[in-house]
Amino acid sequence: MNVGRRVDYAVRALCYVAAQPQGRFVPRREIQVRQNIPAPFLSKILRSLVEAGLLTSVPGARGGFRLGRPASDITLREVYESVEGPLCLIDCVNEEDEACCFAPVCTQIHIWRGAQQLLAQYLEQITIQAIADRYGLVPRLQEKHQLAEH
Repeated sequence: MNVGRRVDYAVRALCYVAAQPQGRFVPRREIQVRQNIPAPFLSKILRSLVEAGLLTSVPGARGGFRLGRPASDITLREVYESVEGPLCLIDCVNEEDEACCFAPVCTQIHIWRGAQQLLAQYLEQITIQAIADRYGLVPRLQEKHQLAEH
C-alpha cells in the first residue's frame, strides 16, 4: 500500500489547523506556506475535507478554515477515506467476486482481509489531536537547520 500525496497533504493541513487557537479561521495561504502544500492540491483537498465535515470554511478576507469537530474525534482513517475513498488494500477484499473470478476459492484473500482490518483499526486509533502541529513543517525545518548551523 502506498499512501499518496493527497492523504499526506490532508493530514498536514488538518494537523496545522487543529493546533491553532480554538475558533480561529486559518487562511488557505497560511496552511499552504506553513505545511508546504502546492496550491492546486490544497484547494481540492480542503474541499474534500469540508465535504466530509472535517473542516468548515468561511469565505472572504477574514475567512479561512477551522475544524468541523474536535481534533480528538477525527481519526487518520477518516482523513484517508475523505480524500481516497474506502480503505482498500486490494480490490478483492471489498468487492470479492466482482473484482476477481478466483475470489471464492482464493487461498490468500483472508490474509489481505486481515491486513486491511488491522490497518483500519490502527488508523482508527490515531487522532488528529495526537499529531497536531502548531507551527507547521516549514518553520520547524527552518528552525532545525538554524540550530544545526550554530
